[in-house]
Amino acid sequence: MLSTNDNDALTRVGPGSVMGELMRRYWIPAMLSRELQPDSDTLRIRLLNEDLIAFRDTQGRVGVFAANCPHRGADLFFARNEESGLRCIYHGWKFDITGACVDMPNEPEDTVFQHKVRQTAYPCLERSGMVWVYMGQGEPPELPDLEWNMLPDDHV
Repeated sequence: MLSTNDNDALTRVGPGSVMGELMRRYWIPAMLSRELQPDSDTLRIRLLNEDLIAFRDTQGRVGVFAANCPHRGADLFFARNEESGLRCIYHGWKFDITGACVDMPNEPEDTVFQHKVRQTAYPCLERSGMVWVYMGQGEPPELPDLEWNMLPDDHV
């Protein structure tokens, strides 16, 4: 029988936990590709005990962010998905799928502040109708070649 500490170590997957750090080294199937449309509403997801927001930008790329804006913690579920980015409804800051701040309407145009602000964003890949998210640090590994995720889209 496992001790309470061993059980916690094996079952907790939040940031900083033993299994959480292990699971973040792999691609995680997060949602179906068809759940996201370009410039449509955001989607709430929860992976490895983290609340996240998913969206598809104008160019069809998928972005997955931490659920709250880095400025004042506003819920990005209510953000506007527009013109290749997600715009927070609180102060209007806009982030691209990499988490870079690309627009700050309340700051002077010559400011460099927007280049210092980043939203927590996770790399995403799509294959066989599934969106995969990598939540680890550093360069993500190759997406695994599993038989079911190597099928052509018309077979999924």
